[in-house]
Amino acid sequence: MVAYHNLYLALSVVLFTIGAIGAITRRNAIVVFMCIEIMLGAVNLAFITFGRANQSVDGIFMVMFVMAVAAAEAAVGLAIFILMYRKRGTINVESFNLMKW
Repeated sequence: MVAYHNLYLALSVVLFTIGAIGAITRRNAIVVFMCIEIMLGAVNLAFITFGRANQSVDGIFMVMFVMAVAAAEAAVGLAIFILMYRKRGTINVESFNLMKW
């Protein structure tokens, strides 16, 4: 049987890179949010791949933890975006300077 672990890890690296580049270069907060979710999915794929390569269930436990964090992030992040849109009328990342007086 051929081990495809390297291909899965390469896919994980590609997805993480796409997510990181998108999170850095985009201005729309929703797109940045989706890029962060792509990065979390890439990390989950890497955890599953390492777990399968080592024949361990530790990767699945880490994936469940990351999915719980991603769900909480989605709920809080979308609530923040709604409040920002109500206050500013846009969700452009560059217009969010709430830390300034």
